[in-house]
Amino acid sequence: MKRKILLLPAVFCIILHIFAATFIQSANYDNLPENNSQVSFIDQIAHLEGVSNLTVLKTDSFIDKCVFFIEQPLDYKDISKGVFKQRVFVSHRGFDRPTVFVTEGYGAAYGANTRYSNELAELFSTNLIVVEHRYFLESTPIPRNWEYLTAENSANDLHRIFSLLKTIYPQKWISTGVSKGGQTTMIYKTFFPNDIDIAIPYVGPLNRGVEDGRHEIFLREKVGTPQDRAIIQDFQIEILKRRSTLMPLFAAHCGERKFEFRTSLDEIYDLSVLEYPFAHWQYGTTIDKIPALTASDEELFSQFIAVSSPRYFQDYSTIESFYVQAERELGYYGYDIEPFVAYLTIKNPQGYLKKLVVPKDADVIFDKTLYNKVCAYLEKEDPRMVFIYGEYDPWSATAADVSVNMKNKQNVIVAYVPQGNHSANIRKLPKELQRRIIDTITKWLE
Repeated sequence: MKRKILLLPAVFCIILHIFAATFIQSANYDNLPENNSQVSFIDQIAHLEGVSNLTVLKTDSFIDKCVFFIEQPLDYKDISKGVFKQRVFVSHRGFDRPTVFVTEGYGAAYGANTRYSNELAELFSTNLIVVEHRYFLESTPIPRNWEYLTAENSANDLHRIFSLLKTIYPQKWISTGVSKGGQTTMIYKTFFPNDIDIAIPYVGPLNRGVEDGRHEIFLREKVGTPQDRAIIQDFQIEILKRRSTLMPLFAAHCGERKFEFRTSLDEIYDLSVLEYPFAHWQYGTTIDKIPALTASDEELFSQFIAVSSPRYFQDYSTIESFYVQAERELGYYGYDIEPFVAYLTIKNPQGYLKKLVVPKDADVIFDKTLYNKVCAYLEKEDPRMVFIYGEYDPWSATAADVSVNMKNKQNVIVAYVPQGNHSANIRKLPKELQRRIIDTITKWLE
């Protein structure tokens, strides 16, 4: 969920925009021929309230596809505060088919890709709707007032889009999202429990603080084997011990990429070392990739920078809206410095998120209300939900079933991919569990 996935670097976002533009095919609805198979689909979308900038897209996996913008209130508690336009992608298989509703947590430029589909859409042959999160990419209000970037407002965005599109897609709906999108799926289900028939969040954390505290314990005591954890810690210490010879390489790396930071390069070096185990397990790096402690400076540095790039700590990020949300109510993780104190230049990394990456004009303080609300809903209710996690993913330290006991629920399924990382999905589960989940969802869709 974290920024790296959940967190797209600026260059990657630019590439996505270029790639998306390559496949976009503008269409004037008024000029479509009467016998065009798209007319019915496009006509129904075009006449929904608030829809604008409707564009037909090419698709390899669906019958038809389009993207449009919908005008949304900035603040649902006071609509006089103004509006913004939110981007929505719709991939169509049939009005008689179920619909998968992707509650994206970030930008959704990938939705324009002709080959884009979704695991659930393919497993159950559904329509596919992707909603770009407010304050990301094309769905960013101008001016960007952080006051209105709240989970409750984002849930209302989804509710409004669902209410509009449900009129043309009357069959059952599945809401889903990955990482921060998985968080958004849980949040939407909590605020509007009667909208969606089935909710399937992937690798979605449920954090109770800006630096939750459970991630550090997970990395120190639970993930992998004791030997694995020892190898990673020894590697971190070696990187710190070799600061004098590795720092020139580190400085050159940052300089060549024109990285800018709000603090000293020594502190960024420290934080990048502290970040290493989280990044290692999140992305599924194998232990055998870590060089021996006797390896050359170049070998050690290459592995270090490949896994834990200082790009994360830049002053500007294309997903800085996420950092505002993390600081305000979604929460995040901290660092365990105890094994490294003798080698660090920083005394305490606490508060690093606000210090380094939260936009300077965002004056936010963490509020635990959202965490409590989602936990209360999951504790009290028994919704049709499937939670997918990776056993070794650090975000599983704050998985929903860690905060809420859901073992006695009749409808809730919590599934972990053995040794899985942040890319965990249904197809990576053991065959028996995979079949159980697919059969259950199939029954729910009847």
